[in-house]
Amino acid sequence: MNEAKILLVDDEEELRRSTAQALELSGFEVETFAHAERVLEHVGYSFSGVVISDIRMPGMDGMTLLQRIREIDAEVPVIVVTGHGDVQLAVKAMREGAYDFLEKPFNIQGLAGTIGRALDRRGLVLENRRLRAVAGKRDDVEARLPGRTHAMVDLRYRLRAIGASDADTLIIGETGVGKEVVARALHDISARANRPFIAINCAALPETLIESELFGHEAGAFPGAIRPRYGKFEHGRGGTILLDEIGSMPIDLQAKFLRVLQERVITRLGSNESVELDVRFIATSKVDLEAEVASGRFRADLFYRLNVATLRVPSLAQRRIDIPLLFLQLVREAAARYGRDDVEVSPALISELAERDWPGNVRELRNAADRLVLGLDPISEDPGASASPDANRLSDKMAAFEKSVIAAAIAAHGGSLKPVYESLGISRKTLYEKMQKHSLDKHLLRDGT
Repeated sequence: MNEAKILLVDDEEELRRSTAQALELSGFEVETFAHAERVLEHVGYSFSGVVISDIRMPGMDGMTLLQRIREIDAEVPVIVVTGHGDVQLAVKAMREGAYDFLEKPFNIQGLAGTIGRALDRRGLVLENRRLRAVAGKRDDVEARLPGRTHAMVDLRYRLRAIGASDADTLIIGETGVGKEVVARALHDISARANRPFIAINCAALPETLIESELFGHEAGAFPGAIRPRYGKFEHGRGGTILLDEIGSMPIDLQAKFLRVLQERVITRLGSNESVELDVRFIATSKVDLEAEVASGRFRADLFYRLNVATLRVPSLAQRRIDIPLLFLQLVREAAARYGRDDVEVSPALISELAERDWPGNVRELRNAADRLVLGLDPISEDPGASASPDANRLSDKMAAFEKSVIAAAIAAHGGSLKPVYESLGISRKTLYEKMQKHSLDKHLLRDGT
């Protein structure tokens, strides 16, 4: 039996079952899914298998699944299956990064051969990553969380320090900074890397069904519970569970979750039997949980139980000098995702992007990279810019104020630049850059003209 797992997703039960049986007879280990969303729980940077997906499915379709997988790891092999007449869609999937496509009805021997080649390729990718790490080159953590600022270097150091442990972790950061990227990196460098990664958005769970979604239920536990069902906690056994925006968890549920954290057991709705839970919990929050505790909206005991290890992800405003490096990487990723050639990024655009505010952080910057790759204006079509016509005027006013402060300081010190950058608390290099930006000449200012 091949150690690598084949993830097969198709909404047609009979086809799903027959294909899985045929592949298992060919020596592959297969796990089947009726819905594409569940597949994402099993795919990570260390995933050693192959994904086979039908293109046309209710809910998340195969094209969306392909895009989501490539956002996690662009080198995971995805084989798409199309119906008759969907060849154009299959070609589009290949352009967007699919490993191969098959048209229904397909020959199982042909599928097995394609899977074998895909597994060989995936094995080489993982082995090359391992060898690069052993050789001391830039590791996957740095590739996924790039940046030269102290805040990012410290984040990577702390992430590696706690990654191999099973310590529950709290990740704090503004919207869009990449908290889930950090969580996935923690999972992928841990001993649980080949086990499920279950992401649960606490803010999106329906309040009437939240306990059933998390803990599962037995048949007859409530009206409509026709058959027993595993909850998301049980689906994550052996792996990692991400509780996204845990501050949104209802206060009454927090007490029940605290017991799960402390005892690592759950009880399904309608049952008296406890189920042991071997998982690592990672929680994220965009709000200050200590303030939530003080206001009574979050349990203090749950906060301190979660806060075994804390990672703080800086905003782009806190690491502005990383914006050029990060944007270039996002452009390369977008070009690969959309099947486009390398896109040239002008120094003027990079300079303009570095000076802009990014309230949506990395998520907003990624959208700008996508627009550039698609041939659109990365700046003028920014939602924040179009929604706020005063933004440019504010930016102009701030630039004018900065210019006047620097000009006044240069004039006050008679054109001597050392006391200027010392009094302003900036470096000599920064002062020169700002003088060039604002077309300031120290000789003219010194002479008072």
